[in-house]
Amino acid sequence: MTDTGAADPQTAIDAETAAGARERDPRIEARNAGDVGEGIPFIGAGPGDPGLLTVTGRELVEDADLVVHAGSLVNSDLLEEYCADAETVSSIGKDLEELVPLMRDAYEAGRDVVRLHSGDPAIYGAAVEQMDALEHEGVPTYIVPGVTSSFAAAATLRTQLTLNGVANHVAFTRPQGKTLVPEDDHIAEFVEMGDVTTCVYLGTHAVAETMDRLLDAGRDPDTPVTVVYHASWPDEDVIEGTIGTIGERVEAAGYRASALVVIGDAARKEGYERSYLYGDWANRGAGESGENDTANGEADD
Repeated sequence: MTDTGAADPQTAIDAETAAGARERDPRIEARNAGDVGEGIPFIGAGPGDPGLLTVTGRELVEDADLVVHAGSLVNSDLLEEYCADAETVSSIGKDLEELVPLMRDAYEAGRDVVRLHSGDPAIYGAAVEQMDALEHEGVPTYIVPGVTSSFAAAATLRTQLTLNGVANHVAFTRPQGKTLVPEDDHIAEFVEMGDVTTCVYLGTHAVAETMDRLLDAGRDPDTPVTVVYHASWPDEDVIEGTIGTIGERVEAAGYRASALVVIGDAARKEGYERSYLYGDWANRGAGESGENDTANGEADD
């Protein structure tokens, strides 16, 4: 990284980030999430299926000279289909001291550079720290959103993460580990609320331990849990169970990574109430005029 006089480059990056947090970045008004900008795009590759890469993301990777990608978390079929003419580099095992100069030097040499994350960079993507480091080096960056695995899992299960009368809220979380200390683990609290669909990322290796902690916290062992391995990939697999049984079933299947854990009734879509969007039956209690939120073009769901 460029030496700005600070003993530790990270100190300078943190100072720049803190200064920027005190006032709105002018680029927020200059572009929206659908615009292609100047610099290196951080693109969500989607959950796996190449068809679930956004149109903008596909166009950018097809035109790229260098694609730095998230290794095996990005389907090799996607790389072969859209990045055949680009140099591809896996980020697995590389730290920022290696990745940032790699992308910076390629960009400054006039090459089109793309940083390809799995799913959506906004969900456990560790994108911002890379973007801040590149901005510190004078390289502009921006985000192109993608489809996160929770949405692919819901599509596979032919359900919604929110359902009237079942789940009004969705929690994206992860299990305890190096990043999440026990006092910051709120999975048991989300499950206790009852009307929350809890989506656990990065926790395939710890399903059994997570369920044991839920049981120790007094959660109902019959609470439905569905694990979707490699959502949208050719080898996708769905394992159904409960808080009391799913740990043993995932261990029997041998999966240790790349699965999304969905806790709650929405995965089974049982007992949901119909919305007020469709049909005369939904107008009950609306009076003779028939006016309601739907008539005003507003959705209640």
